[in-house]
Amino acid sequence: METILEFLVAAFLVTAGIFGIVGSYGLIKLNDQMSRLHAPTKATTLGVGGVLLASMLHAAAFEKYFSYHELMITLFLFLTAPITANFIAKVHIHRQETRDTMPEAGGDDHWATHDTPEDEERRSASQTPPAED
Repeated sequence: METILEFLVAAFLVTAGIFGIVGSYGLIKLNDQMSRLHAPTKATTLGVGGVLLASMLHAAAFEKYFSYHELMITLFLFLTAPITANFIAKVHIHRQETRDTMPEAGGDDHWATHDTPEDEERRSASQTPPAED
């Protein structure tokens, strides 16, 4: 039984290492920033997640205790990685794209990241129905 647990810990660590290498390679080799954004987020969630799973399994199987630290780190990464990726993507849009080069939004709304408060007021004023007498 102990050998099986050692193989599972090793498998989690090897898988995490592979995701880390692939994420690092993608960060270097992909062409634009939006493509490069995808590789490190996968390396963060799956690579670090594999290391944390291996650590949890090792602590439970061999050290005979359960550590909540790994669960808290996993929760923190799963909550912050998408938010960070969203912020980086918005910065890229603001620095690279202008209203003239963006595609049409497909409706009455424009790209929300480029709206000003005046645009919001004008849009909400045009969408309010006329008051009934």
